[in-house]
Amino acid sequence: MRLKLTGPLRAVAGWLEARTGLAGALTPAVTHPVPRRTASWWYVFGSATLALFVLQVATGICLALVYVPAADQAYQSLQYLNEHAAFGAYLRAVHFWGSNGMVFVLTLHMLQVFLFGAYKYPRELTWIAGVLLLLCTLGMAFTGQILRWDQDAYWGLGIGASIAARAPVVGDTLVHVLLGGPIIAGRTLSRFFALHVFVIPGTLIALTGLHLWLVLRLGVNEWPMPGRLVDRETYQARYQADVHRDGVPFFPVAAQKDMVATGVVILAVLACAAIFGPNGPHGVPDPTITDAAPRPDFYFLSLFALLALLPPWTETAVLLVGMPIAIIVLLAVPLLAPTGEKSWRRRPVAVLSALLVVLVVATLAALGVTSPWSPVMDAGTSIATPVAYVKGRSPLELQGALVIQNKQCRNCHPLGGEGGARGPALDGVATRLTRDQLIRQVLQGDGNMPAYGKNLAPAEVNALVAFLETLRPPHQPPARTPAAERPAAPRAD
Repeated sequence: MRLKLTGPLRAVAGWLEARTGLAGALTPAVTHPVPRRTASWWYVFGSATLALFVLQVATGICLALVYVPAADQAYQSLQYLNEHAAFGAYLRAVHFWGSNGMVFVLTLHMLQVFLFGAYKYPRELTWIAGVLLLLCTLGMAFTGQILRWDQDAYWGLGIGASIAARAPVVGDTLVHVLLGGPIIAGRTLSRFFALHVFVIPGTLIALTGLHLWLVLRLGVNEWPMPGRLVDRETYQARYQADVHRDGVPFFPVAAQKDMVATGVVILAVLACAAIFGPNGPHGVPDPTITDAAPRPDFYFLSLFALLALLPPWTETAVLLVGMPIAIIVLLAVPLLAPTGEKSWRRRPVAVLSALLVVLVVATLAALGVTSPWSPVMDAGTSIATPVAYVKGRSPLELQGALVIQNKQCRNCHPLGGEGGARGPALDGVATRLTRDQLIRQVLQGDGNMPAYGKNLAPAEVNALVAFLETLRPPHQPPARTPAAERPAAPRAD
């Protein structure tokens, strides 16, 4: 039977090859020579990352067939996958753990490349493409977390919007582009679905193609030998001579370890999915639950802990200055040290820097599991109420100002020119709404504002409204109930 099948299969393969030339094009790439010592376990992280990305694409396509990217149906579609669809929960678990694995393995790959000096001449662009791949992978992870559309996703998106809102000049525009409007709504989920399914994966595929082409074009980095310096004039000729003298074909010699590593990481993901299951969704997204304690996935825990533990006034500096500087430094690594020593044994500063970064990130991630949630959501949560609005107020009115602060009302409402832009400014609110209207608005909500009747005690509502009644310009009368709504005066007979 085998002999009978071999002939037809070879005929079909020959027919396809004669028309496509695919095997002839791929053979040089698959069998290209690599330095013998690079066929080691230290060089398997790139292939393992690529395998995990393929797994993410495959499971993502299956999930997209069921997932409904609508604000009123997304949560229910995830519940359907978890509880009713055949293998739906396991498929979600594989996708989730595959995402975690991809971030973890790609991070290991970047550390290995850095410590082995593989970013130096002539592979500077290969490193830059790898950094962009890492950023896109984190973007995939963040948008995937938002698509869970639960409490963690809602408030995580609020934090993401707050980061964008703090950008000077273009902050408001970025928030509108990100959310599809001034608030989190149905269009927000549609945009993140498009980013997660189309935009970022397409960018990842393009960057992966560029990265692979550069590896084939420039060769796999040789094993870093102490004292063997990189020199622009002699490096490429020396590399080609070494590969010609002592090189081995990538397939099957070097590819053997890559295939083993790929199998190990895939089995690890499948095992984690079977043992731990999918992540969430954790509760229907509800903006009225102001005491929520969202936790991001592990790859953002360090940033979460940093913002939670630092004083509130430092958050904007960390987000708008620290993060861009960190990204710029990563991209500029091959430009700062393009030549010289590659071996980590003779680069103590590089080794200590890598160890310090790993130690800080790991420590912050561990703290992020228990750190209190305190980041400013939209430049309003932790900003003190201006003195002018509390000066000379009664104890009850001051208590209302504390309710504004503690319940994060300024996430959506600006006061004194500072705060969120999703709701109307609180300045002058007493000239627009009467006491009864203020109470009704707080308890029942209206328009974009949710009802807070179940989240505030009667004493808190009373204090809050008392403070809101003081928010009007001097010499301007408060709002009055229309005559048609006033109770009729008793007649004197």
